[in-house]
Amino acid sequence: MAIQWYPGHMHKAQKEIAEVMPQMDLIIEVLDARIPYSSSNPMITKLRGDKPVIKVLNKRDLADPLLTARWVDYLEQETGVRALPLTTQQPSEIKTIIELCRKLVPHRDQAGKNIRAMIMGIPNVGKSTTINILADRIIAKTGNEPAVTKAQQRINLQNGVVLTDTPGMLWPKVENENSGYRLAVTGAVKDTAMESDDVGMYAADYLLLAYPEQLKQRYQLPELPETGWDLLEMIGRKRGCLRSGGKVEMNKAADLLLHEVRAGTLGKITMETPDMVIEEEALIAKRLAEKAAKDAQRKAKFKGRR
Repeated sequence: MAIQWYPGHMHKAQKEIAEVMPQMDLIIEVLDARIPYSSSNPMITKLRGDKPVIKVLNKRDLADPLLTARWVDYLEQETGVRALPLTTQQPSEIKTIIELCRKLVPHRDQAGKNIRAMIMGIPNVGKSTTINILADRIIAKTGNEPAVTKAQQRINLQNGVVLTDTPGMLWPKVENENSGYRLAVTGAVKDTAMESDDVGMYAADYLLLAYPEQLKQRYQLPELPETGWDLLEMIGRKRGCLRSGGKVEMNKAADLLLHEVRAGTLGKITMETPDMVIEEEALIAKRLAEKAAKDAQRKAKFKGRR
């Protein structure tokens, strides 16, 4: 699913981040623990170079703990990366980010200099709430709508760390179609950017495979259907999402399911695994290579005609 949402302030933010990146000592990237891969902006990897990065797996209280542990192991295979599963519901956990900053750039701390950290993340992963907890005061505006932060700002935490906050950034093109759906399922993009029944069916298909027992328990279903579409219809009938004639209003059923996934009402759910994304990346690489080969052939053919 192509995400049709890339506000102008995000393009501006990317340019501004590239300009100040050389001054930073480390990066703090806030991710959604339910989609650690899909919520990681590939532009951040390019912009940070070899600077150490703390990947904060926020909303760990909503994610499958077994899969979160697997994601920590997977992410930390990359040089310079440390992964921290946290939740803003436990402020004491968020405070551990500061200690890890000191461990990753000890030379700044030992010299009595402020650690210069840039905090980044896509919309709606809890970045602003994390900043407010670290600062012990309300600095960053928070909200349930994605893309609340609009401009870059510097925040002296008064504990040896100076944060540079950045707007939540998506990227112009999400190559992995599955990532597009997962971003939509978890609410990282505005609901106006996609069709809710389409996204709801994607979520339903995945949940049928990964969390069937949680579906049965939540919706009191003795048996589950084979397809996501049929599941949405069953949920719609159970919850009264009906229109005249007794037909299920599929958009309403999808919205209901998506709301319960986002709120954690269905239980602790993770929408992707390391094995899944490794396979998906291989398929994307193959597709892009085939496209590049075709483009090269067309160019060669065009030059031959000249």
